[in-house]
This record gives sequence, C-alpha cells and structure tokens, in this order.
Amino acid sequence: MAAPAQAAGSGSGPGATADAAIGTVARAVGDARYDPGACPRTPEPVAALKGARCGTLSVPEDRAEPDGRRIELGVAIVAAEAERPKPDPIVWFAGGPGDDAVGEAQMAIDGGLNRDRDVIFMSQRGTYSADPALTCPVVDEFTARSVGLAYDAASTGRLHVDATRTCREQLATRGALLSAYDSAASAADYADLRLALGIDRWNVFGISYGTDLALIYLRDHPRGIRSVGIDGVLPPSTAGAALTWASARQGFDGLFQACARQPACDERYPKLSATFDRLVGELEARPVTTSVKVPGRMEPVEVVLDGGALVNWLTSATHVAAGVPRSLDELAHGKPQRIAEQWAAGKVSPQAIGRIAHGLAYGVFCREWVPYESRADAVRAGQKAFPSFPRSVLAEAPQLPFLHEDCATWRVPPAPRSIRDVTRSDVPTLVMSAGFDAQTGAFNGPWVARTLSRSTVVTIPYVAHVAFAASPCAQEITLSFFDTPTAPKTGCVTNLKPPQFEIGPKP
Repeated sequence: MAAPAQAAGSGSGPGATADAAIGTVARAVGDARYDPGACPRTPEPVAALKGARCGTLSVPEDRAEPDGRRIELGVAIVAAEAERPKPDPIVWFAGGPGDDAVGEAQMAIDGGLNRDRDVIFMSQRGTYSADPALTCPVVDEFTARSVGLAYDAASTGRLHVDATRTCREQLATRGALLSAYDSAASAADYADLRLALGIDRWNVFGISYGTDLALIYLRDHPRGIRSVGIDGVLPPSTAGAALTWASARQGFDGLFQACARQPACDERYPKLSATFDRLVGELEARPVTTSVKVPGRMEPVEVVLDGGALVNWLTSATHVAAGVPRSLDELAHGKPQRIAEQWAAGKVSPQAIGRIAHGLAYGVFCREWVPYESRADAVRAGQKAFPSFPRSVLAEAPQLPFLHEDCATWRVPPAPRSIRDVTRSDVPTLVMSAGFDAQTGAFNGPWVARTLSRSTVVTIPYVAHVAFAASPCAQEITLSFFDTPTAPKTGCVTNLKPPQFEIGPKP
C-alpha cells in the first residue's frame, strides 16, 4: 500500500506531490485499489483524452463480500489548462443509466470544465470501459429492428422482453452478480476513488441519470465534497415511468409555446400542441409505414410510425427544436420522411451497438424504480399529462417501454427503500435544468432544491436535456459555480433567445 503523498503540484491535493500528479500513484484504501496504467478503451477516439493520466480502480463486485470477485473501473484524468490549477478537481458522473463517463470526456472538455481544475472520469461499474462491461449488443440490435415495428404493440413487447431475457442470460453465464450493479454500489465506488487518488476535497458534476447518482452519493458519502453541480435533474426519490410523462409534457409545452410566441412560426403552424395530440391519436389508430435512407446504412430502412413512436420521437427531437414544427406539419400533410429519418437514425447506426451497459441500466430500473412504482401509477401520470392520448400509448411510458415486463425477466431483489430517500444537504449545489427538456423536466430542479439548503436553481430556456452540452450560458454558469459555489453568476440567462423555427413551404 502506497504511503500518502504530501504537498501539491499540478492536479494538487493529498494525492499529488511536486513530482506526482493525481492519478500517477498506486494506492490501496480499504477494499479498493488504484493503479496507474493505460487509458480506458472508448468506442471511438476521444481527442480530449490525449495526454490524460489514466489507470484503474479495483473494487469488490459485491460490497457485502469484500473477498469475492473484483471488478475494474477505468479512470482518466484530464489536466487543468491553467498553469496553477485549483486544488480541488471535478469528477464527472455520466448519464444513462449505462453511459460511460470516459466516453463523455469530450463533452466536458469542450464545455471548458478543465479550465482551472483537473477533471476526473471513471467508468461506472458495468459500463463500456469497465471490466466486466455489462453491455448487451442483443438489446441494441433489437432496438435497431424495432423501428420497423409498431412501438407499443403486444407483439413488439414480447420481442423486447425476449432480448432483455437473452441479455440477462448472457451476463449471468459470464458470472456477473446482477444485483451488485446499482446506484448505491456506484456511489460507494466513487467514494473509494476519491480516497484511492488521495484527494482531500473534490467537486461533483452529474448529467441526466448522473444527477440521480450524484444526489445518492451526496446523501450517502458526503465527506470530501466541496460542491455538486447537477444538470438534467432526476430525483432518486421519484425516478421512474410516471416522471417521464410529466417531463414530456413540460418539455413539449416549452417548445410549442416558443413557436406560438414567434409570429412567423405561429402563423405558419398554429395550435401546434393540438396538432401533435391529434397526430398521436391518428397514428395510433392507423400507423404509417415508410422507407428512408439513414447515415451509415446502404439499404433503405423501413420505419413504422404510430402514436407511441411519435411521442418518443419528440422526446428526443426537442434537441433539434428549430425543425420540429415543420416536421409535424409535414407529417400532418402526408410526408412522414423527416420524422422517420430522425426516429431511425440513432437506433440503426452501427455506432449504437454495444455501447450501453444494459446490465447497469436494468440494475437501476429494477432495483430502485420499479419496486416503488406500479403500472397504474405510470398510467395515471400519463392520463394527467396527456388526457387525450389513447390507452395503448399511455400504457408504455416515454423512454421506458415494457419496463415492468423487463424487470420481471431481470429478476433482481429490490434495493432497500432508503434508496428513495430525499437528499438533504448544506453542500453548495447548482441545480440546472433546461426549458425544452422532455426527458427530465425542469420542474425537478426546484423540487430537489427544497432540501438542499445552499442551492442555486437555474433553468436555461430554449435548450433540451443536459443544458451544459449545448448552451454556452450553461457552461458559463457551471464554471462560475465551481469558482464560487455559493454565488455563481447566472445573468447570461436573461439574454437568451429562442431558436428561429424553420418555416417550410405551404402544401
């Protein structure tokens, strides 16, 4: 076991000396061990990782059995740009669940997060750069095929659950203890990482599901945390299918109202919300099938658009908000190609195969969400948000189709009810949301801030899920927060403008 280092150099803190920056010293702490080494693998080259300090954190797979099987988590540390970095680095919590933090490094660095602090990326257990990686290409391959199926049909559900079952069997055959992959275990991994790197205090920044994890980490392992930033807020106490309906409603309305306030958009596409609701019902009754070309595929792809597909398309299409009114208008006039191309493109891309750690995702869903929310809860939430939607659409929540059936197949015990406890803390926290976020609605921000006594709540208008990824204002606020966590500068929000919505030719 390496002796703790003293003093501070680049990437300073107890884990660094003048000659040894954070991440260059092997150290064991408790049941965990960090070893410097090669940088973790990523699905494609990540320029931000050039010159990064890297290694692996080894921890028990089952934290109740420290002498049992061990797993390794990839670590990459991007140095601060400043000549004299601040002593408290930032650790990045990825989204998903199932995304790999190391693969998100470019987003963080493009946003300037390493301006004057080192930024630490560690793969959550089971993710792409961890060992074992609980990815399941069989699930991704089904997702690619599903664009040609009715989204919420019972026959699609059976195929969906078959893919989930195959994934489970494959991971279990490889020896994975599936109940060991959840948020509580990941939070403990990060607590070990801080100690194993010898860091006295650090800052946390989480996006999307990473906000859920960050709030659990703050609740369960508060020591050593200087500040926490969360963007695209998902509260652990309410995460689940019901919440996706309220989020979709708020994100859709934000976009529709922005169009209504823009004279050219309102004149060309009046009553856009009513048009959307009508199209959901019509497509659910009479799905449309079309063939489209998508990048990376030589042959045309057959796409089925029904009501459920349209809802889920718009949940993501808020990221390209400027084109949404035109796309819906074209669909209403018998031209589904724009929406079909967007709906299919990400799903059938070869780059989408084998990236997501479904073993971690189902661990979170099936241990932390589904046990504490019934199907009826989710349907009621859908009816409240979208009272005109057909029952078949409301049966499958946005982003989480056939969730209860998946978890019946996944067969892991529920996490203790305490996983749903509200996080209460006086650690300075930036609670950031986005006005067009249809995945984790902006209402979640003020809700979690009620019990975070030193929080700053800000909503970035006119951008979609994870404001930091697309908004220079969000990036400016985030950097200001880490400089002065109790008094970040948020004034740039007042100068933001809505997108200029595309105006297509009249039919």
